[in-house]
Amino acid sequence: MDGTPRTAIVTGSESGIGRAVAVALAEQGCDVGVTWYREEEAAEETARQVRDRGRRAEVRHLDLTRLPGAADVVDELAEALGGVDVLVNDAGTGHMTPLLELDLATWREVLATDLDGAFLCLQRAARRMVAAGRGGRIVNITSVHEHAPRVGAAAYCAAKGGLGLLTKVAALELAEHGITVNAVAPGEIATAMTGQEDEDPTAPGHERPGVPIGRPGHAREVAAVVAFLASPAAGYVTGASWPVDGGMLEMGPMAGSHLESGDWRRG
Repeated sequence: MDGTPRTAIVTGSESGIGRAVAVALAEQGCDVGVTWYREEEAAEETARQVRDRGRRAEVRHLDLTRLPGAADVVDELAEALGGVDVLVNDAGTGHMTPLLELDLATWREVLATDLDGAFLCLQRAARRMVAAGRGGRIVNITSVHEHAPRVGAAAYCAAKGGLGLLTKVAALELAEHGITVNAVAPGEIATAMTGQEDEDPTAPGHERPGVPIGRPGHAREVAAVVAFLASPAAGYVTGASWPVDGGMLEMGPMAGSHLESGDWRRG
């Protein structure tokens, strides 16, 4: 990019990682487009926090099961904000269902939200970035399950794995326009999606013997990596996936936030 980004759109920013990202980008100087799926009031709280940092916020409803029309929201927000320099694809869903019991409707819901919707939002934002000629930043929130399978999460893993490779293809195709595309792959983060909204992951009772750092992550720790990737400082970083997982992926077959013992540390 030829300067500090001025505008950002963060899908799924009514709470959790999305809210933390919206606030971090506002602190970095961006006006922010906030989207919500279930709780408009929660999205308005995100917008309030953005405005408290001296930046503009626009709020829109986004239902990524209603495709392709749902992606119009990217254009609406870009018009309202005066452009889009940064897109963060955070909106997502998941189901824990054994493969043999997984029905097509559930499979399609997860793929539509986590992969189809992310693709369409990326495409809309990239077209605007190319037309503006200022470059841009796209960050896709994937998961450690972009890289590692999990029993019972076939649709989620397929979607996040697909989004990881979409990130790499987009990075290659958009580089000539000054647009970088990266993924951030969280592990267990203390958010509503993991039943831990507004909890301090460093507090007693959140020990995770199966994670090298020994606890869940905080949404702000994910947002900090996204904010770096959205900044001019990351201009030579593209096509990469950044795990924010407390070292879990480095454990290979020993990994698991579900482990109840630290015996793996003794070899």
